[in-house]
Amino acid sequence: MSHNSVNDLKSAQSAPVKINPGPLGLSAFALTTFVLSLFNLGAGVPSGGPVQVITGLAVFYGGITQILAGMWEFKIGNNFGATAFTSYGSFWLAYAAILIPGFGIVPGYANAPDHTLDNALGIFLFSWGIFTFILWIATLRTTVTLSSMFFVLVLTFFFLSSAHLAHLAAGNIVTRIGGGLGLVTAFLAWYNAAAGLFESTNAVIRLPTGSLSHPHSE
Repeated sequence: MSHNSVNDLKSAQSAPVKINPGPLGLSAFALTTFVLSLFNLGAGVPSGGPVQVITGLAVFYGGITQILAGMWEFKIGNNFGATAFTSYGSFWLAYAAILIPGFGIVPGYANAPDHTLDNALGIFLFSWGIFTFILWIATLRTTVTLSSMFFVLVLTFFFLSSAHLAHLAAGNIVTRIGGGLGLVTAFLAWYNAAAGLFESTNAVIRLPTGSLSHPHSE
């Protein structure tokens, strides 16, 4: 074996393997969103009822796993993926903190005026809707499926926020619509995850995503 061949072999062995963390982050977001959206829709449990069963998912899969995916996106230089996954991972951790009694968030509103907690939750969700709208604008030259996912997520946040800010009763139609939109968001996230995963593994199935990028004129 020549000296050059040996060097080439060593370079190939030492070269880092590039892995796309996108499917992992999207899957974590999809599953956690799917479960909570079912509850908001009233499927299996009453809409507006207790959702504490989501806490574990929100912490470990939607939260920690998504943040890890975001850090790996930073490593491969994907600024959008890093911003989105790290942010939504933090969203799920923040949401879990609301549900965990030890954080004292909900009990802290016990002696507040009527609807104070509803208003606070509405502002919380509305703020995430604004952030998601910014991310949606950033997707307008990516793919149809990714941009659609963020657009529906914007609507999801705004509907859920509106239900709280309007002080609607548990199980109201606005929350149910938000739950339905959340399910659509989850399925779009799974679709995007599957498309990336199938492409990376050269699977027999390829899912179209529809490019929105505009080729540069020569």
